[in-house]
Amino acid sequence: MSKFLPAAISLTTLSLTTGLLAIPPAQAAAPLASSAVAPYLYNGWGSPPNPTTVSNATGVKYFTLAFVLSNGYCNPQWDGGRALTGGVDQRTIETVRANGGDVVPSFGGWSGNKLESSCSSAGELAAAYQKVISAFGLKAIDIDLEADAYDSPTVQQRTVDALKKVKADNPGLKVYITIGTGQNGPDTSLIGRAANTGLTVDAWTIMPFNFGGNGQNMGDLSVRAAEGLKNSLKSAYGYSDDQAYRSMGISSMNGITDQNETVTVDDFRTMLAYARQHHLARLTFWSVNRDRPCTGGPADSCSGVNQSDWDFTRVFAGYTG
Repeated sequence: MSKFLPAAISLTTLSLTTGLLAIPPAQAAAPLASSAVAPYLYNGWGSPPNPTTVSNATGVKYFTLAFVLSNGYCNPQWDGGRALTGGVDQRTIETVRANGGDVVPSFGGWSGNKLESSCSSAGELAAAYQKVISAFGLKAIDIDLEADAYDSPTVQQRTVDALKKVKADNPGLKVYITIGTGQNGPDTSLIGRAANTGLTVDAWTIMPFNFGGNGQNMGDLSVRAAEGLKNSLKSAYGYSDDQAYRSMGISSMNGITDQNETVTVDDFRTMLAYARQHHLARLTFWSVNRDRPCTGGPADSCSGVNQSDWDFTRVFAGYTG
């Protein structure tokens, strides 16, 4: 997903650890959100919030951590420039896990040097994914395939083949794929390629924004796009309605989007109701960095709409799967 970012950005959601720490008494009323709810947290800009602050205020325990890119040839680093281990991103992971949650690293995004494009083979790309999985003992990953990487049939097939190997080598690993969408659903080239190759994933997740929704109800448009995704999954995989819904997700953008659409808290409530009705596998958004009211700061650190801190996160925190 693209989100007012300098070098790398975009969007994607789940993982599990043993044991949950008790919520402090003052926060006892906050719900414990499902691991399907993992808003994007980006350490690259936007005054990244402390995940403990967000968790204590909302009950959300899981975060999608953006973005893993390539530093030169097929070498994974955070944003393609921050060391994979030992820096702020590892400290974020440790903090989230100390609070009883977990992270889902997101590979890709709108801009920056993608591993999917810079690695020359599926085997090399799988090894790059594995390096990150092994470094943090991951239970889930998000592949956010956008822009030139998505537009290349070669990169699409490389990604599909790499993910087949990663799933075979890591039983139980949850794999999410995040892609853009039109108002009536996404392009089906990657979905079809995956189905034909025999790759199944835990959630095909669409980003229903930056798609010409100016002046329209973004909650309703998001549901329309999600119905298009459902139909695409049924066609590609032969799923029933219920199977398709349980294999898909929504990754929205809170507030004012890159194309000046307005996604409100009420729109999030519309998406929550839809997710509850159909038991979607994933419900997330870009980004928790922006889940704050604007006070003259840059658009990467606030939503641009009237709200209190973490209002969008609180809505999705009500989703339990």
